[in-house]
Amino acid sequence: MNDELFTKGWVPKLLLIVIFLLMSCRLSLQAKSISDFQQLEANIVNKSLAQLSAGDMDPITKLRALCLSRGATGINGLGRIFRNMDDDGSKALNEYEFTKGIKECGLAVSNEEIKEMFRSFDEDGSGSINMTEFLLKLRPPMSQARLAMIDKAFSKMDKTGDGVITLEDLKNVYTAREHPKFKSGEKTEDEILTDFLHNFEGGRGNLDGKVTKEEFINYYATISASIDNDEYFEFMMKKAYALE
Repeated sequence: MNDELFTKGWVPKLLLIVIFLLMSCRLSLQAKSISDFQQLEANIVNKSLAQLSAGDMDPITKLRALCLSRGATGINGLGRIFRNMDDDGSKALNEYEFTKGIKECGLAVSNEEIKEMFRSFDEDGSGSINMTEFLLKLRPPMSQARLAMIDKAFSKMDKTGDGVITLEDLKNVYTAREHPKFKSGEKTEDEILTDFLHNFEGGRGNLDGKVTKEEFINYYATISASIDNDEYFEFMMKKAYALE
């Protein structure tokens, strides 16, 4: 009987069926995890909006809540605003640049509260705030376990190892040929993958199709803020990126 199966080619066919089913399950899990992330993002947006409505927060907490109320790219969007305010290109903000940035982002605070925030971020009293350190302090805190999982996902995506995820990196990890918009001819594979990259970037029309590690971490810091349990966060990341 076994010889007959091999002769008629049924075993290879069965193996192909099993492989197809496994791949389908994996794609289904990835799609489900994306849906889960979207729900978590919606949760943190609603929670942050409620906090802003309630008031009674110190200025820095209020600024963080404003970022989170704008979704997973809120912190990256703020970062882009402040980088545009860096008039002298020093990658640091003086008090004048910081004040312009706060007013540009629409935070309802007084001039005195802006000064208070600046003094809090300017820990060494140098009169300027390092941009990276500023965003690091602003984003919600994460455990080392969560940071390690985010780092693992970023490393998988960054095939060239240059610290930036680009369209070429994605082509080595994912295919968009099964995407409905590719099948319908509405978008090319490159356009779909580029849209995926834009998910991690702040808005304001500054989408460059390159996701830095800072942007990647800031994105998942927002998602992380809606997850209480480290094990669940790890489970979600493993599903989304098919990590071991």
